Amino acid sequence: MKTYQTKQTRDINITIRSYVKERDFIDHAAKVAGKNRSDFMLEAAKQKAEDTLLDQRLFLLNKKDMKAFMDVLDNPPEPNEAFKKLMSTPAPWEK
Repeated sequence: MKTYQTKQTRDINITIRSYVKERDFIDHAAKVAGKNRSDFMLEAAKQKAEDTLLDQRLFLLNKKDMKAFMDVLDNPPEPNEAFKKLMSTPAPWEK
């Protein structure tokens, strides 16, 4: 996962309520990761947000199109230059 730390000062607070045990658990994990609570929680929340948004894709295909789609997934073509360029371009959230 890309690290989202920056030298700029963050400009907004995000406040959540928690139980002491949850906070202590998070603090322990943050310490193990070498991060402070804010950086640890923000990184985890952004990763979960990214995963959630990327998982929200629905394919509605008839049987013929589904078979063709699965055939391409099971037997992908060799990468061409356009594909290599696409895969080397950072995602918008990585810029």
